[in-house]
Amino acid sequence: MTSNSTPPGLARFNALEEHAAHAALHEACASTAWVKRLLAARPYATADDLYAAGDAAMAELTAEDLQEAMAGHPPIGRPKPGDPTSAREQRGMAGASEELKAEMLELNLAYQEQFGHVFLICATGRTGEQMRDAVRERLGNSPEREREIVRTELGKINRIRLARLVEED
Repeated sequence: MTSNSTPPGLARFNALEEHAAHAALHEACASTAWVKRLLAARPYATADDLYAAGDAAMAELTAEDLQEAMAGHPPIGRPKPGDPTSAREQRGMAGASEELKAEMLELNLAYQEQFGHVFLICATGRTGEQMRDAVRERLGNSPEREREIVRTELGKINRIRLARLVEED
């Protein structure tokens, strides 16, 4: 492959019909505004171009757009049944003790009551204990500070999901 050729996974994504590309992007992020921005910029020459477009779209999301995006994420410790993506991303909770799972449930509920949405963290590669410690720490944040942390965490999740979308297979 030459340096100026599009990687095969990205070429497949670029070639998808609009509705299929929309569905693929919506699996990465549930924000309609984010999906529309990424669709409008196709085709992408490189994966980095796609990631940069995702980051730029994330930075432009309104509070309502962020709410929509967060609604697509299950609480930590409770991945959506039959959803391999959330199960894979929350793998760190899979082997957690029942005590830790119960504590995460309580912390998730306290967080949701305080901020009005699920606790969102890029869980990939994190242990259950690391996620518990993060939610404990973030419960002390102001709503404004937490919204920006959520935006950052969502951006990390989206990048991981976009990378999976354009991987070579």
